[in-house]
Amino acid sequence: MACILPFGSVTYAQSDFGEDRAGTEGFQFTKIPIDPRSAAMGNSNMADAVDGSSLFWNPALAARLTGSNVMLNHTQYFADISLEYLSYIHKTGKFAIGGSVQYLSSGDIKETTEFDPFGTGRTFGTQHISIGLTGSHQITDLFSYGITLRYITERFIEVQYNTGAIDFGFSYLVGETGLRFAVGINNFGFDASPEGSVTDYGLDGEEKINPKDDLSLPTRFNIGAAYDVIESKNNKLTLTAQITNPSDNSEQLNIGAEYGFVDQFFLRGGYEFGINERQWPSFGAGIKVPFSNRELHADYGYTVYERLGGIHRIGVSISL
Repeated sequence: MACILPFGSVTYAQSDFGEDRAGTEGFQFTKIPIDPRSAAMGNSNMADAVDGSSLFWNPALAARLTGSNVMLNHTQYFADISLEYLSYIHKTGKFAIGGSVQYLSSGDIKETTEFDPFGTGRTFGTQHISIGLTGSHQITDLFSYGITLRYITERFIEVQYNTGAIDFGFSYLVGETGLRFAVGINNFGFDASPEGSVTDYGLDGEEKINPKDDLSLPTRFNIGAAYDVIESKNNKLTLTAQITNPSDNSEQLNIGAEYGFVDQFFLRGGYEFGINERQWPSFGAGIKVPFSNRELHADYGYTVYERLGGIHRIGVSISL
């Protein structure tokens, strides 16, 4: 932990310059955290997401699973927007192969114009999908790596953007100390050109508008650490920290903690530095239920923003 926390000064020293890049990239839905556990811990889990969420945070962690895993998460985002996430990881020996789908939909949105501020009677919507295929390998008991190939598409009314991306990550355990580190890159890929046109209804009647600007991916470089401060038969306390350097914003420092009782009941909390809307810590809870040589995990996470309100996340996963 000590080697990561000093980087927090970089977050504040460069925040004024980094904020000038805010909103300059497309495919922003790929940055939205997909699981309640990580969200509750301040999105600081890229070194400790050893479950189905590893395919989102760090593919290297998939190889550290003791068996296969299925995960399903739901995020109730702002303005009735919903985000769904489904993943499956098949573990065989020192290798893991996984697939994941991330889907965000705006639902039906009323169309308004300067002439019809209360609605034109028409609606529109947006759909955003990311499909990933992951391969992960645990080379030794201490070191693993992983790579994810993604197909990403966004559709705004009748205009669509398609592109490909790569996630790559490493994970390293420092012996039996309970300390582990991770490094990763997310959303490294190509710009996407628009396909299709939009019909605009103005004073001169219908007009076809063809967007020309390409969308680039919001690439992120992450460094994370996790440390088991307390680990006994009935109690476990894990601290996490993560530094994120995004291509479209200033650097961020995230910290989190998880307390587990008898390895079945969990309380979590965390905070994100460098995000203007975050004034309060995030928090959540979870439960693990063994059954038929399997484990069912159920989790909840809550994140609150100053003006936009709160985000609820629920999820279940089954260790096979």
